[in-house]
Amino acid sequence: MRLRCAVLDDFQNAATELADWSPLADDVEVVPFTTHFPDEDTLAAALADFDIVVTLRERVPFPASLFARLPRLKLLIASGMRNTVIDYAAAEAHGVTVCGTASSSTPPVELTWALLLGLARGLVRENNALRSGGPWQSTVGADLHGRRLGLLGLGKIGSRVARVGIAFGMHVTAWSQNLTKEYADEVGVQLAASKEELLTESDFVSVHLALSDRTRGLLGAPELALLKPTAYLINTSRAAIVDQDALLTALHEGRIAGAGVDVFDIEPLPADHPMRTAPRLLATPHLGYVSRANYATYYGQAVEDIRAYLAGAPVRRLP
Repeated sequence: MRLRCAVLDDFQNAATELADWSPLADDVEVVPFTTHFPDEDTLAAALADFDIVVTLRERVPFPASLFARLPRLKLLIASGMRNTVIDYAAAEAHGVTVCGTASSSTPPVELTWALLLGLARGLVRENNALRSGGPWQSTVGADLHGRRLGLLGLGKIGSRVARVGIAFGMHVTAWSQNLTKEYADEVGVQLAASKEELLTESDFVSVHLALSDRTRGLLGAPELALLKPTAYLINTSRAAIVDQDALLTALHEGRIAGAGVDVFDIEPLPADHPMRTAPRLLATPHLGYVSRANYATYYGQAVEDIRAYLAGAPVRRLP
């Protein structure tokens, strides 16, 4: 009898289009799910008859309580090689092998700049006006050349965002708790003396930090109050790094010029969530990693992970 494999959150029906699952045809039945399961009860019921689950990034938590409700589950594959919402000890206790895949940092870099440029030049507002017969030119764009780009985090993604900013002729500064002057010099950016200095002096601030106990709530109301009223905030990292209520207040009160956000405290975002209607906000539904090349990697390597597991030699094991 063939094993059953569930592919979660395949919203675009991309999993079977962008990867070749045929090598598994004799051994595995692949079932994509195109809608999100909003709670553990519905998820556990949907996955009860599956031996393998492929989950997308960190959208679906796999706590000990869920593993206990899925006795048939033997293999869990998460896209990417870092996942903070899987209880690995519980997986081991229930005999579940957990594997990952590669993930490119290029798509989130590109989306960061899409949001930043879209905000700076009022693209959504101008496009909507043009298509609806509205006013011809209703905004005056913010310049990038000669302005200051402040980066919170200068890792794989932040350093690439920095190089694009330099190419635009921006003055780029960076700060994080462990960032050294030597590495900042290597990337070609200025090390900010403090988080507060970076926030106070930047025209654009972009967040590129991993979520941890140290970064959770890093930007709260006091920090957002340091931003210039003409400044823009971009967050394609993790929602919890920025206090969501404080950000909403800043947007509604016009304390900052705008924000570009790709990550939220709840995903998918409920229809009545205040982020959907906030002013001065350019928001996307967590598209940072969503690109054809990245999905081809995720699902192509998921097939490899399953084949290796079936051969008794799992690869890319997590954690």
